[in-house]
Amino acid sequence: MNSPALFRKICASLVRGATLACVLTSSGAGQASGPKTITLDEAIQMAVQHNHNMLAMMTTIQQAEAEEITANLRPNPTLFADWEYLPLGAPAHQNPNLYPNVSTNDYLNNNTEGDIGLSYLIERGKKRQHRLQAAKDITAQTRSLVADDERGLTFNTASLFVNVQLAESTIELAEKDLKSFQKTVDLGELRYNKGAISEDDYLKIKLQLLQFETDYQQAELARAQALSDLRQLLGYESVSADYDVAGPFDYEPLNGNLEDFQLKALQNRPDLRAAQQGVTAARSLYELQKAIGKQDVTVQGNYSHVNGLNAANFLGSIPLPIFNRNQGEIARTRFAITQAQEQEKATNGQALTDVRDAYEGLRVSDRIVQLYRSGYLDVAQKDRDISEYAYQRGAVSLLDFLDAERNYRATQLAYRQALASYLLALEQLRQAVGSRALP
Repeated sequence: MNSPALFRKICASLVRGATLACVLTSSGAGQASGPKTITLDEAIQMAVQHNHNMLAMMTTIQQAEAEEITANLRPNPTLFADWEYLPLGAPAHQNPNLYPNVSTNDYLNNNTEGDIGLSYLIERGKKRQHRLQAAKDITAQTRSLVADDERGLTFNTASLFVNVQLAESTIELAEKDLKSFQKTVDLGELRYNKGAISEDDYLKIKLQLLQFETDYQQAELARAQALSDLRQLLGYESVSADYDVAGPFDYEPLNGNLEDFQLKALQNRPDLRAAQQGVTAARSLYELQKAIGKQDVTVQGNYSHVNGLNAANFLGSIPLPIFNRNQGEIARTRFAITQAQEQEKATNGQALTDVRDAYEGLRVSDRIVQLYRSGYLDVAQKDRDISEYAYQRGAVSLLDFLDAERNYRATQLAYRQALASYLLALEQLRQAVGSRALP
């Protein structure tokens, strides 16, 4: 410590270490930021706010608004100036016969021409107003298209959320079955050691345990992948790596008839609204092209200094619409109106079809879930319990007991899958209607 150089070196090392610790702490805090548990509504809100593809689509609205600024701009005036017949040397030296004893200043004043002027294009037919209206109509349509992308993102988020819930419910079932059957294996081992069952029966029981362990591992994998996919959709940086979902994974009865759902779809679907706005935008473009067919006037004013005289000139010009009257674009945009109208009709029919398909799918899924809940789950549970009780007392064979165990596991898993299908069908209907609040 007596060496100043050594002291400075130790201090520098301490500073670097402290700085590195701060950086690592800050980085770790950044990675751990974000909610730990999210509900379905929170997941949808986060996806809309943080999904990068959605954020990229939202910029199209800002781009369309910038186009409105461009459409509303007036033409710039044109400023021009010239000075002609400037001598490249003293006029008296270049041509003494024509300009004897004429100074350069006198020559510039009396024998050159200088002009300065301003011209401006006057747009006829209210072109600027039509350009602005067309741009505004396109912006309105863009907003609806972005809203339709949000509708699709909402459905995808809800679908992945249900997948996570299904995986976690499957894990719960697998863990419960694994613990329950482990007791059967332990009892089987005890009975085998006492000679109550054969080695073959004991091995069959142990092999059945492998299926439960495999189910559990597969359910863990499905949960991890579903959470990872959902995180990507929510915005990778918006949630922590160890986040989880929260919410009921249960049957939600839905009231309402097909006509009510279809009526609400016609009122709420953003793609249908975008198609209707497309017709309006097509008409605006048609009016703009008709305005473009009207010829613009260019006016011009000049100040000239010629041969010692000051003069003013005023000019005006307009193209003669003999050949080009913008006939092609007028005809094209007229047909584009028909195209937009047909697309609106197609979108209207597609919306009604989507609602009908989703409604029928929900009805079938509802009936399947109701079948399980009407008693089949209890039957599978009771059959397994009876078989287990009877097997432990030697009343039924091992194969009968294992078959009842497999039937119970298959029934429980099928019910969870049917429930997930029902919830997905419900989300499909919400997407088809264009609203999460169903009548």
